[in-house]
Amino acid sequence: MDRLGSSPWSTPETVAGFVNSPANDVLLNAAAKALHRFDDRRLLDIGCGAGRNAVPLARMGWNVLGTDLSAPMLVAARDREVGRDDRGRLWLALAPMEHLPVATHSIDFVVAHGIWNLASSGVMFRRAVAEAGRVARPGAALFVFTFSRQTLPREAEPVSGEYFVFTQFSDQPQCFLTEEQLVEELSAAGFDLASGMPIREYNRARPDALIRGQGPVIYEGLFRRRG
Repeated sequence: MDRLGSSPWSTPETVAGFVNSPANDVLLNAAAKALHRFDDRRLLDIGCGAGRNAVPLARMGWNVLGTDLSAPMLVAARDREVGRDDRGRLWLALAPMEHLPVATHSIDFVVAHGIWNLASSGVMFRRAVAEAGRVARPGAALFVFTFSRQTLPREAEPVSGEYFVFTQFSDQPQCFLTEEQLVEELSAAGFDLASGMPIREYNRARPDALIRGQGPVIYEGLFRRRG
């Protein structure tokens, strides 16, 4: 069942926008460097959308499973593969981020690109991160692209009972973590920051400014599964 069937995420306009969105070059470079470290080359793209990253990663040589809650997004990702010589290296599944249809310790590279920030509570966020920790093999890579707390003014208050869930950005509860919180939450799930690639922050505006209509501040980082 398409749980996002009546949401903006599944409208033709939104899907078309994601189809036309470019892949993340930092992610592609990190994945290219890691490609030959693993024999099975199993990559999980959580919240893959219309395949902006999943498709080029499959073309690169990864065996990609892309998951999403929007059926139209997955159809768009599938259609991008039709007629390609590398068809067969991309599989798609309708699944939530906190319940992945993936065997434990079976994934070599996990991609969480713009998905965990959509968790509506700290509980959901931690379940999603724990699922990534469950499916990742020891030594697996994790690429994270998520909202920064710096998106919001310093005085912004989180949802009652939450630490990093706010509604000020889109009127919907979403997760905005500090760098310390992000590292701490991922460490609890078994991921440590990879050496040689510090967390990057993009789109940061002047202090204490949230300009409606502009994109969020983003954290981007590469982590490794302990063990």
